[in-house]
Amino acid sequence: MITFIVSAIIVGAITGGLGRLLLPGRQDIGMVATIVAGIVAAFVGSGIAYLLGFEDKTWIVLIVQLVLAVVCVGVVSNSKGNKQSGA
Repeated sequence: MITFIVSAIIVGAITGGLGRLLLPGRQDIGMVATIVAGIVAAFVGSGIAYLLGFEDKTWIVLIVQLVLAVVCVGVVSNSKGNKQSGA
């Protein structure tokens, strides 16, 4: 169980960081939010790839995870920006 949690944090940090790099513009979110967005993207991306029958194709799973990481980081960044502006 501990190994799973540590692996999820590491994969989340990498996926979230790459998603943040691929997203154009500045994202004003912290490291924890980036890691959480990456963890969510990794889990959901793996699930989508499995449902589409791509669980054997590592590169396709990674691409799906990265696309979702960009989306998740963008959503977190936009929601944080809206809260700060009072909208």
